[in-house]
Amino acid sequence: MTDAPVVRLANVTKTFPQGNVTALQDIDLDLVPGEFVSLIGPSGCGKSTLLRVIGDLIEPTSGTVTVNGKTARGARNDGDYGIVFQDAVLFDWRTVAKNIALPLEMLGWDRDRRSARVREMLELVELGAFAEHHPWQLSGGMQQRVAIARALAFEPALLLMDEPFGALDEMTRERLNLELLSIWEKAGSTVVFVTHSISEAVFLSNRVVVMSPRPGRIAGIVEIDLPYPRTVDTREEPRYFELVTSVRELLRSRGEHLLPEEEANLA
Repeated sequence: MTDAPVVRLANVTKTFPQGNVTALQDIDLDLVPGEFVSLIGPSGCGKSTLLRVIGDLIEPTSGTVTVNGKTARGARNDGDYGIVFQDAVLFDWRTVAKNIALPLEMLGWDRDRRSARVREMLELVELGAFAEHHPWQLSGGMQQRVAIARALAFEPALLLMDEPFGALDEMTRERLNLELLSIWEKAGSTVVFVTHSISEAVFLSNRVVVMSPRPGRIAGIVEIDLPYPRTVDTREEPRYFELVTSVRELLRSRGEHLLPEEEANLA
C-alpha cells in the first residue's frame, strides 16, 4: 500500500433538514489504496450515511470529500466506485452473466470485451457453472457473490459495502467473509465495509473505524495487526480476541447512551 490516500474526508458534516438531524459531524479520515476498512457503531450513528457521502450518493452539508484526487462527483462519473448493499439488487429477468455485464454495457464495452470480463469475474467469485442461471435460482450467499462480481467488473478503485452479509445466517456469513477476503486480495481494490458485527470487522479489516452515537463522530480507530491471509483459525487466536475486546471497549466508552438492544447487536 502507498501513502497517498485514495479517499480523503476533511471536516465532513452532514445534517438532514428534515427534523434538523445531524448525522455526521467533523469527520476526518484518510484511506490508502488497498486497505480494507470497516465502519462500526450503534444504530443511527451515521456509518451508512458516511458510506453514501464517500460514494457521492448524498452530499455533505460541509467539508470536502476527495477520491483519487478528484471530487466525489468526478470519481463517480469516472467509474471509480463499486457499491454492494445488504440486498443484492439483482434483476431477476437477467441471467447471472447478464447481471454482471450490466455496468459494462452502460460503459459501452463491446460484446467480446464484456464476455471476457464476465467470465473472469465468474471465475473470481467461483460461480462459473451458474452463468446462465437467474438470481431466483441462487441462494442468498450466491446472490451476494454475483453482486460483488458486478461491482468489481469494471475494476473500480474503491468498493463500498453496506452490511452486505447482514441478512445471512452466521455460517454463511463466516464463509462469505473468507471468500470476500480472497476476492479482495486478488482484485486489489480499497474496501469500505459497514457492519454491526465486531467480530466481522476485526476478522476482515486492516483498520476498524469506531463511530460514536449520533451525531456520528470518529470515536477512535483500531489497527488490526492480524496477518493475511486469514483463515478459520484466525478466529481462535488470542490476538483476535484481544482486538475484538479493544473494539468493544472503545464502543462502550463512547456509547453511554446506547440502548441495551443496540449493545447486544454489536456482538
